[in-house]
Amino acid sequence: EHFNLKKALGALSSGKVVVFAGGTGNPFVTTDSAASLRAIEIGADLLLKATRVDGVYSEDPLKEKSAEKFTSISFSDVISKELKVMDLGAFIQCQQYALPICVFDVNKPKALLRVLSGEQEGTLISEEKI
Repeated sequence: EHFNLKKALGALSSGKVVVFAGGTGNPFVTTDSAASLRAIEIGADLLLKATRVDGVYSEDPLKEKSAEKFTSISFSDVISKELKVMDLGAFIQCQQYALPICVFDVNKPKALLRVLSGEQEGTLISEEKI
C-alpha cells in the first residue's frame, strides 16, 4: 500500500505499529531520504538506521582495525569528522528537524529489541553528544 500520512497517523494514534519499507518511488532519492522524510512527517522520536555495522566509527571498521566506535555523537561532529553515516541529504534533514538517529547492526541478535527497549545499542546521533 502506498504511503498515506492520515492513515499512518491514525494507526499510530490508536496504538498500532507502522512499518515503512521501500523508497519514495522517485528517481535519485535514496532509501535513507525516504526514511528521514517519513519519520519527520509522522513526528517520530527516533530514526533507526539498520545496517551491517554495529554503529558509527571514526573510520571504516571493515578496513581499519583501529577504528574507534562512538556510542553517541552529535550531528555536527559527524559532519566535521566527515563520517559516512548515511545519505548526506537525509542526514542533514534529520539534523534540521532534530530527529535523532540510531545506527545499529540489524544482523546482531536482539539488537532491534534493545534499541526499541531504550537500551544502549549501536550509536546514537543527536543534537548534542550524550
